[in-house]
Amino acid sequence: MIEFRIHGRGGQGSVAAAYLLAAAAFEAGMMCQAFPAFGAERRGAPVTAFVRIGHGPIHLRSQVRTPDWLIVQDNSLLIDPNLTAGLKAGGSMLVNSGRDSAEVAQTFGCRALCVDATQMAVEEIGRPIPNTALLAAFLGLTGILPLDALATALKGRFHGKVLEDNLRLIERAAQSVPTGAWKETEDA
Repeated sequence: MIEFRIHGRGGQGSVAAAYLLAAAAFEAGMMCQAFPAFGAERRGAPVTAFVRIGHGPIHLRSQVRTPDWLIVQDNSLLIDPNLTAGLKAGGSMLVNSGRDSAEVAQTFGCRALCVDATQMAVEEIGRPIPNTALLAAFLGLTGILPLDALATALKGRFHGKVLEDNLRLIERAAQSVPTGAWKETEDA
């Protein structure tokens, strides 16, 4: 079983990202589970969402406390020194940021890659919602699921111009990262 924790702010699509990642896993023939944890339910408030995927039944029903992967949708969350709490040894963090990846990695003591997903989203879909770009970048880095599975999950949620824009965005985001750079972590 592989566990993910997605950190973001209300309105950025963190919960939608969790559901899309789980739907992509389902499309790839895996078992999946996704759910959010809310504090104050308002735009801009911190939000955490959790995803588990695996090849067999998933019996856990608790929050993900020891994730294999972190996806951070908002650069402002990097002020929290506990952001990586519980991250498994060898785990990695994908961050929506224009900051230097080496600096973030050194600060948090884990492998990190920063991608300006918000900028890509604004350019491709016309809105500052980084979730699909981050998922595509993550899949490009890890190869954990095929990008086609994410595209199919998007087709189940969106249609028309919104779907077309998001499909273009995920292609761009997947190509913006070194393909398979984190694959060995997933295989470990």
